[in-house]
Amino acid sequence: MSWNYMQRHPFLILSPFIIIAAWVIGILLSDAKPVFLWTDVLVYILVITICLFTISSAKKEHLRDPWRQVVRHKLGMMSLVVLLIYVLIGLLDSIHFRLALDDTKQSAGQEIVHESEVVSVLDIIVTPVRLQVETTYSAPFATHSFAKETLEKEDGSRSREYPRLKYGGSHLQDPENEKGEDILKNAALGLLFGFLIWLVLVLSIILIIKHQHRTTFSNSFNILFRDGGGVPWRVILSTLGLMCLLLGLAILLSPKYHILGTDKVGQDVFYQSLKSIRTGLVIGTLSTLIMLPFAVMLGIMAGYLKGWVDDVIQYLYTTLNSIPSVLLIAAVVLMIQVYMANNPEMFETDAERADARLFFLCVVLGITSWTGLCRLLRGEALKLSAVDYVQAAQAFGVSKFNILWRHIRPNIMHIVLIAIVLDFSGLVLAEAVLSYVGVGVDPTMHSWGNLINGARLEMAREPMVWWSLLAAFIFMFVLVLAANLFSDAIRDAFDPRIRKQ
Repeated sequence: MSWNYMQRHPFLILSPFIIIAAWVIGILLSDAKPVFLWTDVLVYILVITICLFTISSAKKEHLRDPWRQVVRHKLGMMSLVVLLIYVLIGLLDSIHFRLALDDTKQSAGQEIVHESEVVSVLDIIVTPVRLQVETTYSAPFATHSFAKETLEKEDGSRSREYPRLKYGGSHLQDPENEKGEDILKNAALGLLFGFLIWLVLVLSIILIIKHQHRTTFSNSFNILFRDGGGVPWRVILSTLGLMCLLLGLAILLSPKYHILGTDKVGQDVFYQSLKSIRTGLVIGTLSTLIMLPFAVMLGIMAGYLKGWVDDVIQYLYTTLNSIPSVLLIAAVVLMIQVYMANNPEMFETDAERADARLFFLCVVLGITSWTGLCRLLRGEALKLSAVDYVQAAQAFGVSKFNILWRHIRPNIMHIVLIAIVLDFSGLVLAEAVLSYVGVGVDPTMHSWGNLINGARLEMAREPMVWWSLLAAFIFMFVLVLAANLFSDAIRDAFDPRIRKQ
């Protein structure tokens, strides 16, 4: 799909969000009470800003050309498909509301009372998995509990056995003989369902290409499967097909089995891993955006203005770098935690309290992580201040502010864009480390760090409980790897020195 086509039809960029918005409006009309968390509002603003930036970039040739290079990058587009799926899950989990109690909805004229639990659109979609809570640990695809319990038989005797799970494999009469065949059957149906989803998406893309090029269906098919227009469609469709197959397997298997096991209190680990995606995305994006104004403005001011301004800014980030970041983050988070504990009336639900802690954690991470980019931009601004066009602007009497904004800033934005994507991966990993040491997100909030923290003590038991750690590792590894591969594509496209080579 070309940039010119997106410029003529910007609704294609906004269509997924319009569909989600229409779905949410339908839910809210059913007497649900919307809940706007702090991070939800920031996520909405970020999505709108990205959409507007995409539409604006499609109108400017100097911005379209680097993005064409990104679109032609095979690994970059492969990673972008994965990132977009993560983002879609995060957006579905960023639309929160409180459902009305059933007995109040049925009584005419009675004031509707809402549940205290805050749920999201993602929670509604995965309701069977969310509500299937066992007693304690169970292994992936297990039909019996992981630990023995004392069971009382019909004759009054007691014995130590592995009890049947309440939900996992509960539809089987004879688990030992039926489980393998049942898993294979549902897996085959899941793969077929995933293939049908992929086929629908491919046909939709073919119809869009047919409408764009005003050609026949067969020619559109050839464009798609022969990488027409320089777009690596085969790589994109292969990655999308793999994700659709995994989606089909999850849809068919997760309601009948705990495909990634359960944790100590019996919650499904697959559900927790999905819920942790939003936390990782919020930490990575909001923390990066919070630190950008500090890094960009202070960096180019120090590099161009020099003198006492450069000395003050260098002293500021050198002093901040000398403080151990983990200790500084721990001190701020603990102070915020004490303040929220002393003022419980500020938060109506536990979800709002946990979200406020997540928001302040993003602020602290952003304030403590801007120094590296600031130092890098300072050096680049020092180099740019000596080039001919900047000295010519000074000779013509152009103000320092205009030189900073019109000449220095545009020529360091490729560094900023590359740093944003690279810092995103580091901040996602930082959340896992901070939650592991107990100063990360709220313990009631789903995150990969909390999953790892909960699994670390169980790694030493016999037999070992390994699936919580493995699930957090897989989901976090895929997100960080995709972000790093996409950052390589961004660097290759936006770095002028690499592009010249």
